[in-house]
Amino acid sequence: MAKPRIMFDHDGRHPLVYMYEPPMYKEEFEAAIDELVGTPVEAVNLMIGDIGSLIYDSQVGGLWGKNVDKWPHLVWGRASRNFNSLISEGYDPLKIACDRAHNKGMFLYAQLLAQQGARERSLRVWEDDEFSPDDFKYDVQSLEIGASGEVDKEWPGYRCLDFMNEEVRSRTLSLVEELVNNYSIDGLELEFCYTPYYFRPDQVKSGCKVMTEWIATLHEILSSGSGDRELAVQVPANLDASLSIGLDLNEWIKRGIVDAIIAQPSAVADPMADFRPLLNASRGTNTRVLAALKSRVSTDRINEASIEMMRGSACNYWDQGVDGIYVAHWFGYWPYTPSFYEKLRELPHPDIMAPRDKHYRVPTDTARPVSPSIVADKSNSLPVKLEISAPHSIELIISDDVERWDSMGMVHEILLRIRLVDTTERDKIEVKLNGNVLPQDTLRKVINMYAMDAPQYRVTGACWYIFRLRDEFRPVKGNNIIEVNLLENESQAFAKVTLRDVEMEIKYLKGAGFGRGTVDPDLGSYEYATQ
Repeated sequence: MAKPRIMFDHDGRHPLVYMYEPPMYKEEFEAAIDELVGTPVEAVNLMIGDIGSLIYDSQVGGLWGKNVDKWPHLVWGRASRNFNSLISEGYDPLKIACDRAHNKGMFLYAQLLAQQGARERSLRVWEDDEFSPDDFKYDVQSLEIGASGEVDKEWPGYRCLDFMNEEVRSRTLSLVEELVNNYSIDGLELEFCYTPYYFRPDQVKSGCKVMTEWIATLHEILSSGSGDRELAVQVPANLDASLSIGLDLNEWIKRGIVDAIIAQPSAVADPMADFRPLLNASRGTNTRVLAALKSRVSTDRINEASIEMMRGSACNYWDQGVDGIYVAHWFGYWPYTPSFYEKLRELPHPDIMAPRDKHYRVPTDTARPVSPSIVADKSNSLPVKLEISAPHSIELIISDDVERWDSMGMVHEILLRIRLVDTTERDKIEVKLNGNVLPQDTLRKVINMYAMDAPQYRVTGACWYIFRLRDEFRPVKGNNIIEVNLLENESQAFAKVTLRDVEMEIKYLKGAGFGRGTVDPDLGSYEYATQ
């Protein structure tokens, strides 16, 4: 079968069964596919849940909330009614998706959560008025990691299924056999990042071997017989981070027991993500590496990434040599508008995106915490506290060949933005780009000492340093080193001055002599109709 380069992560719940009024119709469930027809998406990876809470009519695993009468959340009850209404009418949700995808020339991968913890058990706990949330910690079941008595009850993996237990592994094998035998799926995606705890902390090393043999068996089941189904795994992009939770990616690649690795760099959009170690490990093998491209930014200013940000991330990923893009968590855009499709349209084409506006940023604090099990290397992340006369360097990666496009008269301007917090306008800094001090006459300061309101959450005591980069200070394709040196600190605050944001915007023209869009700010409000 062809190997899809653009995969779409479809939750199956939030943009689908949560949204429609019961009873749900077959045509409404088909919208999961229909809404992506005509886009570059080649494969829809439909979330089917975990072994104990599935969204299709499984005879091996449990239908989500099948025996729950009283729901702690109304929308969960709505979802359950929608599943059951389809099934009672003779429609299996997963078969609907497979048939519709194939009818429209797309692949359908079943996305299975490898771990979700005791979710179904927690539903029944909430249903019992006599059962308190604290009691749930002690209600450990025999197949869960906490059953050994060797794990702290506060550890986040305490109620997760223990993959050292053969019964846990064999149940999923049986489920995969059911998918292969009864459904026309083109592949299985095992999602390992959702709840990344599979073994007791003291058994992770020995658990790696157990997990590798289990993956090998899964791959054999999927590749046996007709159909040539793929095994894709969604894992931390960092090899060491994956190994720390029991996933030996190097061994999986060497043995050829995974067809596609979906590399997840962070819980939010990360244009600086480094996939090169994983790509080096897979070079010369049959294992493809797809970069998970997220849209959620979740900073105080930005919730979802702009198209300029998506271009920056996608081009940086393609520039490293990834085999494809996994469009991760974009279902949060639902209901999809023209801006969604505009972002999606360009993704497979780095050559088209090359001379178009981009916005790069170094990852910084967000409203969405990142699991340490997902991101092991945070050496190039922000924020970082600054000391007097102790320069701090940060790496900014861009894929733009500025010199090439500038020779064609297409570069409009390049902005470098630095934000400090717990600072005042009296503090003095020096900023270098690739060893060159940026002159003061290219600088504009924007003081945000106090914010009355903000798009998401407030960051106060802040100052933006915005440099318009002249030709002699322009960035290079690849790695750029930005050095920030706090020269004087006259702040009376207890907190230290902190470098919180580093961003670069590269703005283009369609060609020499063109204006910027249909309204050029340099020409006032007159409609500039030459484009």
